[in-house]
Amino acid sequence: MSRTLNVIRLQFINKQTFIWVPLIVLGGAVLISVLIYAMIPIDTPKYGGGGQAPLWVFFAVGMSAMTLTFPFSQAMSITRREFFLGTMLTAILASGLMGLIFLIGGGIELLTNGYGVNGYVFHLPWVWEAGPLGALIVYFTLALFFFVVGFTGATIYKSWGPMVLTIASVALALVLVGIAFLVTRLELWERVWIGILDLGAVGLALWGLVAIVVLSAVSFLAFRRATP
Repeated sequence: MSRTLNVIRLQFINKQTFIWVPLIVLGGAVLISVLIYAMIPIDTPKYGGGGQAPLWVFFAVGMSAMTLTFPFSQAMSITRREFFLGTMLTAILASGLMGLIFLIGGGIELLTNGYGVNGYVFHLPWVWEAGPLGALIVYFTLALFFFVVGFTGATIYKSWGPMVLTIASVALALVLVGIAFLVTRLELWERVWIGILDLGAVGLALWGLVAIVVLSAVSFLAFRRATP
């Protein structure tokens, strides 16, 4: 366990990647969103997707956690299992921190009437309908999901090279398009949207955690073949 905790400290050596860059992107997204809200001449609440910007950063963070830190860890005689567990724990901590920041941001928006312009980046009604805890689960899951996707992609790249990664990406895209095609031909979109609304944001987040577990298992299996 102590060696696994050392991996967490190793990952956090580069604070720019895990902390400062996501925070800068988040701050920039909020500032730009508020300026845009201020230019919209309506009194009704205004909502935007600027808050997703730092979550996409976690995709790059997941890739860098593998491609940049893994070779260095091998020079320190850290086993692959220790590196994998330590990196996943680091991702959980960073995602939890991001979720708390989003939660605080939502509270600030409520107290300030949407920064004085009735505009909201964090306090999105569909996400917050289950309360602050539900919103925390949603934002935590989104950040962790993007991280694991990036980490898994980088692991496949380090294990089998760019060709296999490209083939896997194309195959995944074809599967998604195939599912959309079947749903369209069978005229099931109404049921799909009703199911999504019934699940709510928290229900989707819980299914997202299941997807994270599956992706983590795939990345762990591929990680055994990864070369520094």
